[in-house]
Amino acid sequence: MTKSEKTNIRQSRELKKIGIITSGGDAPGMNAAIRAVTRAAIYNKLEVVGINHGYKGMVDADFRPLSSRDVSGILQQGGTILKTARCAEFRTKEGREKAYQNLQKAEIDALVVIGGDGSFTGALIFSKEFNIPIVGIPGTIDNDIYGTEYTIGYDTALNTVVQAVDKIKDTAASHGRIFFIEVMGREAGLLALNSGIAIGAEVILIPESTKDKEVFERYISKGYKRKKTSGIVVIAEGDKMGGAIKLAEKAQQENPDLEIRVSILGHMQRGGSPTAKDRIVATRIGIAAIEALLDDQQSIMIGLRNNRITHVPFSKAVRLKNSIDTDLLNMQEIINI
Repeated sequence: MTKSEKTNIRQSRELKKIGIITSGGDAPGMNAAIRAVTRAAIYNKLEVVGINHGYKGMVDADFRPLSSRDVSGILQQGGTILKTARCAEFRTKEGREKAYQNLQKAEIDALVVIGGDGSFTGALIFSKEFNIPIVGIPGTIDNDIYGTEYTIGYDTALNTVVQAVDKIKDTAASHGRIFFIEVMGREAGLLALNSGIAIGAEVILIPESTKDKEVFERYISKGYKRKKTSGIVVIAEGDKMGGAIKLAEKAQQENPDLEIRVSILGHMQRGGSPTAKDRIVATRIGIAAIEALLDDQQSIMIGLRNNRITHVPFSKAVRLKNSIDTDLLNMQEIINI
């Protein structure tokens, strides 16, 4: 099928039916977004199709209709009722062609993709190849997508980390131990940075910092021994010095007199009932996604700036990254004097 033929198909078809997918890592609040998109679409006389297992479901034609009743009672649920999965086939031209043909057979005119930058990269390529309108909703606990101050799931994950570490601090204080706590953030350290500040960590190690080695070694060699109390070191999994296990082993070898323990919070950070903030933001952005499609928007992500809805081209959302506020790093240094 040529590009002009695809364009003519799109121009000749009025927006009547939309598909929703959740892709990439799950995040609390995705179900709230599914609910908002579904009900906003139905309110505007559109049919809604849920696509199971992300892009894999598009390739496999794993579709199901969604009614207002189908999304009742999911607002408070973590995870995603549409499931998510990796799909190597969708990364090929042939796989995307198969997905497009499945959408055509199901008479799906447009897509709402809930996910992170990897999901939006796939959406951008797919939209360019087949001229299908796609609007993205940012859902990732890392809060690292360019063009939005907030991504769905971040507030819940942040509170999950804080609650877990508050409990760990109790046992750390009882035994006078240093705990090395690893949180998610392979390429972005905002979750580690803000959770570390919130729980009063002595050291916070993130991929974006250039002073990690200096700060870490200063604390281990002098800071802890001077205070002679328990300690908390929060480490983003993608920190350049290595993960919590590697750093703890190094610190223990160089300081055999210290009592060091490691706690990797892992996937518990992605789960749980979403906070009020995540539910509200997901609802706002979900409704805005439908409004954007009705306004003939294409290849954009719905974001928040200064608490106002914004439209960000996929090309910017996937190419650029949010930067860490250096004031937060300076604040951490001041507060732990």
